[in-house]
Amino acid sequence: MTDSVIATYGHGTENDFVILFDPDDSIKVSETAIAAMCNRATGIGADGFIKIVEKGSHWFMDYRNADGSIAEMCGNGIRVMAKYLVVHGHQPEGIFAIDTRAGLKHLRVPLDGDISVNMGHVTDEMEEVSATINGKSWNGFNINVGNPHAVVFMDDLNELGTLEHAPTVTPQSSYPEGVNVEFVEILPNHEARMRVHERGSGETRSCGTGTCAVALAATLKSGENLPARWTIYPPGGRLIVDIDGHSNATLIGPAELIGDHDISSYLH
Repeated sequence: MTDSVIATYGHGTENDFVILFDPDDSIKVSETAIAAMCNRATGIGADGFIKIVEKGSHWFMDYRNADGSIAEMCGNGIRVMAKYLVVHGHQPEGIFAIDTRAGLKHLRVPLDGDISVNMGHVTDEMEEVSATINGKSWNGFNINVGNPHAVVFMDDLNELGTLEHAPTVTPQSSYPEGVNVEFVEILPNHEARMRVHERGSGETRSCGTGTCAVALAATLKSGENLPARWTIYPPGGRLIVDIDGHSNATLIGPAELIGDHDISSYLH
């Protein structure tokens, strides 16, 4: 009889994840297993998979996209992971750090309410890019948040249409490992609406690193200087991004744990 392996399903602004607490990294989870779990038609259904591993004196976020491929960092996912650690008593509420493939990230995690995470440096790569989908193209910025983003702007987000397929981004040579693409409509009062197509996952309801990229790109697009604060509305809710005068971003938003699943059947 196969032993149960319990994972938790949770989301941050409807960007959802399967989370496995495996501090000694003893449970092998293949790309195929992750893709099966994240499949919305036949599996649990999620945008990504997070394995929580203990590495030295920090927790490490082993993050994978919905297709099982490795990703550097996930701003919504790290908040959900932090919520898991606090709720399950592995970490006291307050300020603590989580290690990621994009470096160490410091969070402020209350038992209830929004979680803040210092996302680190957001970089304008000083290159104009364009994204094309459904026969239409828009221009924007190449932004790095520890992972790559193409942020493009339009007057009305409703003109975008479907995001069933990956947009074509040029110059392609700037994104050898693929790219997350954000489509943005700037609103009054430092607010913006966005939709996002994430590499390896498709269109998602939200993207934490993407909102940080949008905040910097929107500041540049508006011809303003840092520091800046933006309230950004992906389809899944509301996120706030503060970028200081040194281009360091803080992402502020909710995280919810929904329920547990036995994933043992996916592991064999």
